[in-house]
Amino acid sequence: MAPDLHALPKAHLHVHLESTVRPDTLRELAEANGVTPPTRADAFAGFRAFADHNTLIRASPRRPEDFERIAREFCADEVAQGVGYAEVTFTAASHGERLGELDMPLAAVLRGLAAGSAATGLEYRVLLDHSRRQSVDRAWRTLELALRYADQGVIGIGMAGDESYPLAPFAGVCAAAEREGLHRVHHAGEAAGPESIREALTVGRAERLGHAIRILDDPELVTEVAALGVPLEVCPSSNVALGFVPSWPEHPLPRLREAGLAVTLNTDIPISSAATLTGEYEMAGKSFGYSDEVLAELALASVAASFAPERTKRRLRAGIAHWLAEDR
Repeated sequence: MAPDLHALPKAHLHVHLESTVRPDTLRELAEANGVTPPTRADAFAGFRAFADHNTLIRASPRRPEDFERIAREFCADEVAQGVGYAEVTFTAASHGERLGELDMPLAAVLRGLAAGSAATGLEYRVLLDHSRRQSVDRAWRTLELALRYADQGVIGIGMAGDESYPLAPFAGVCAAAEREGLHRVHHAGEAAGPESIREALTVGRAERLGHAIRILDDPELVTEVAALGVPLEVCPSSNVALGFVPSWPEHPLPRLREAGLAVTLNTDIPISSAATLTGEYEMAGKSFGYSDEVLAELALASVAASFAPERTKRRLRAGIAHWLAEDR
């Protein structure tokens, strides 16, 4: 009997905290705060439709206890999926400006993550993202928050949102992040083409690429990124839900791996795509005929691509080897 994929130790590198809120929690927070929650959607007519849906989700938490609860529940839900290490993304400055208290949402999230980690054993780090559609001033505030809370697990920043908006205006922010020792992880190559990936690498100084599934449109870029060893954070269910890929069997994940790229599996927006990290591994096995050995390779790739301390990587690698040995 094949080992349980829930028990496969995993690193989760691309997941937005606001998109992990449990449906029941979302309804309770929306009701408590006088917000109309979005209706369930299995697919979206383009990125704009998803963004509008996501705006309603993000409007639901308003109080410190709301953000703490979401973070605590995130930890419990991740551990249930076999995640031993997570790098969770949070749009801190956006929430802070929305609520008129710049630090409050992030401080509350960090309290919730600390409490959730203590209860479950999940190891985590935090990345702060900023929408390309929003101001450069807010991006600087995101950087300031990341630096202010670096001693509480915030390790980097990233540019997200509609990829038709260029990264060039944020060049100074990305350069400053690099000087300050913060990691840079940007969305690119999902809605836009390979040019957005090049911009993420040059202007954005990216160490990992969020999505980047359209890199295959540029064979020269594939060769460059493979040689650089910059990992891809691939989120198949999200790509399908947002209409960027027609279906799981048509997803380019196998071709990305065959091209020599470092591919990791992630959920991105689980509340909107109904995905779980274990489910992504299960679907990869079913859709592409991947053996347990290949699924273990994907798990190892996520560990290698993470910004986790080496001791954490050793622990996860040992756990993956043990999981695989159970199939023998």
